[in-house]
Amino acid sequence: MNDFVKQTILEKTGASSLFLIESLQNLWSGYGSILRVGLENGLAKTVVVKHVCPPSDAAHPKGWNSSLSHNRKVKSYQVETAWYQLWSFRCTSESRIPNCLGIASQGSEVCMVLEDLDAAGYSARKSAVTRKEINICLQWLAHFHAEFLQEAPLSLWEKGTYWHLETRPDEWAVLTDLPLKNAAKEIAHVLHSSPYQTIVHGDAKLANFCFSEDGTQVAAVDFQYTGGGCGMQDVAYFVGSCLNEQLCEQWEEDLLQVYFRTLHAALLRRGKQVDFKALETSWRDLYPFAWTDFHRFLKGWSPEHWKINSYSERMARSVLKRFESQS
Repeated sequence: MNDFVKQTILEKTGASSLFLIESLQNLWSGYGSILRVGLENGLAKTVVVKHVCPPSDAAHPKGWNSSLSHNRKVKSYQVETAWYQLWSFRCTSESRIPNCLGIASQGSEVCMVLEDLDAAGYSARKSAVTRKEINICLQWLAHFHAEFLQEAPLSLWEKGTYWHLETRPDEWAVLTDLPLKNAAKEIAHVLHSSPYQTIVHGDAKLANFCFSEDGTQVAAVDFQYTGGGCGMQDVAYFVGSCLNEQLCEQWEEDLLQVYFRTLHAALLRRGKQVDFKALETSWRDLYPFAWTDFHRFLKGWSPEHWKINSYSERMARSVLKRFESQS
């Protein structure tokens, strides 16, 4: 921790002193770190600090080093800052996130002081999940999407998700699946033309969910790519992050039922005026498009990735056939 980080933590928490407990992880491509910090006489005994400090020469794990990549990452932290300052207070216990205790910036550095979710009872991280735990995450997403349905994503990404086509021209350029490559713009257009837009988490993978020890509650972190979109983009990405191809297919309908049942109840509770049957019909129709959109990114970014499987290929081919039938 440098002096800027230490001073920010002390100011935002009112602590008399602090000490580093552990480094939780480094940010992607060496853009900073996430730390757990202990406090003396502060608002809490511990906090989690996200310290963004872009390197002068980033080293991308996959070799994707460019000014576009750098600018995307820098903007992602600006978006996350805006999320915590302008939007996060609207999340309820049903879409639990860490409370933000304060944010400060100095040049290109950003320091976010966040609630320690471990201390709040969300200390479990899962690399594999039960059906019940998957349902809990889908319910989190449904409440999140319900809260922000039909709202303009001010100060966030106009189009959320880290893989959306407009910010990934390099990965599109090297894509060797030509039918998918040629349809990429139309797929993105279909997703963003849905009359039912919300704010999506944008990186709702299993690793970004923190569970209670008994697995009955969940909270989410990492809002760098939060912005406008269709709820199916989060759902498809999440399901693909924790299930193999057989279970993706076998459980598809049941998992969508869980999501839409929760979404309907959440919208009613919030008094949102929307034709739910029309919304559900629209979003169910977009599920294959959302899946295929991420599949398109993955095949360009990391062609040997384990998520590129027969289920994803079948989903993509079904979408491409729909375009063929319309031409």
